[in-house]
Amino acid sequence: MRISRPVPDAARNLADRLAAALATQGRGSSDFDLNPGTVLPEGRKLRPAGVLVPISLTSGAPRLILTKRSSALKHHPGQIAFPGGKVDPGDRDETAAALREAWEEIGLPQDLPQVIGCLPPHETVTGFAVTPVVGLIREPFSPRPEEGEVAEVFSVPLEHVLDPGNYVVESRRWRGSRRRYYVVPYGPYYIWGATARMLRSLAERMQ
Repeated sequence: MRISRPVPDAARNLADRLAAALATQGRGSSDFDLNPGTVLPEGRKLRPAGVLVPISLTSGAPRLILTKRSSALKHHPGQIAFPGGKVDPGDRDETAAALREAWEEIGLPQDLPQVIGCLPPHETVTGFAVTPVVGLIREPFSPRPEEGEVAEVFSVPLEHVLDPGNYVVESRRWRGSRRRYYVVPYGPYYIWGATARMLRSLAERMQ
């Protein structure tokens, strides 16, 4: 059983700000947001998934925990991502899937994050409806990257990704056309695509 600790005013303030931001009504985001000419099939069925947006409060200023995927993976090798994945039959919902995957991918105990709320689902080019689950981590843990899938577990200052001014729009050729997407680089880490778009949604709500 974990022992409750007093919540510092700064952490309580952040939790309140996040809760208010996540309670704001609004549409979900999409990998196609910056490409308005994209025509998506009517009646398409998206597979549900959940990712954890883990914010650590254990070392001074809040930091966002992210992963770098293994370069050996078939899908999205070497990309920066949240811990998370598709909803399995045994998962209660997207939040349960996000917490389970965070345990499997980075060794984060499922009872450690304080879930504050969720952003609206994000539609990916791979056919998933991804629900970002925001959680605060008030106690330290020892990251354990999942062998073969996670190359690195690292963190960036939360204030960096909550500043819309740190985002830029870049593009590349994808399936025969030019696709535009958000990037929020930090040091050696190139945070882009769906991860950057979901973070941008959170940044917009926190303003």
